[in-house]
Amino acid sequence: MAESVCQCCCGFIFTCGLSALFLWLTLRVSKPSCSIRQFYLPALNRSLDQPTNATIFMNVKLSNDNKEKGIYYDPVNLTVFFYGDANRTKWFQAIPKFYQGHQKKAKKDANVTTSGVNWTVVVAKNEPSVFRVDLATTVRFKIMVWKTKRYKVIVGANVTLNDQGAKDTGKKNKDIKLKSGVGKNLGGCCFWQAGTSVVALALILLD
Repeated sequence: MAESVCQCCCGFIFTCGLSALFLWLTLRVSKPSCSIRQFYLPALNRSLDQPTNATIFMNVKLSNDNKEKGIYYDPVNLTVFFYGDANRTKWFQAIPKFYQGHQKKAKKDANVTTSGVNWTVVVAKNEPSVFRVDLATTVRFKIMVWKTKRYKVIVGANVTLNDQGAKDTGKKNKDIKLKSGVGKNLGGCCFWQAGTSVVALALILLD
């Protein structure tokens, strides 16, 4: 009889542990990865006779790497400034909010009108042009039929332009990844702790 009760207790604890692990794996989410596919400023294209267009043509890629979780994006706010500008004039553009399915990629255009910088003078200096692009938004994750709370996404990167006024990333022209020091995985810790609490409670009740 005692052996049977012990087996039942062990089975119950094992089931609780598996359930906690499954819950953690199911509800764990990862922030989207963001990168710059295109960055072009015609005003810095030295091959043009009169490079007067001061609009930055930018294309941003946002990737949802979660296997079974969609992402609701609030407006994606972009901030751009030129390191060579002593006043650090900032230019802003926003990508409207949207929904992204699991394991999907979204490529969004963002044309940023610059002002306050004399690009003709910048071209005459014949020096590398380096810009800073910061991206900020909040996201909610769709898990089955419900949504999580909002999480902040704040990332950025420097962008160096070549003499054609386009981003310079070497021969392969790779995307520029926007990075942050914040950890990637979200939510897993708290759900794992919840599962551990269930097992602990079971042990107390069976004592």
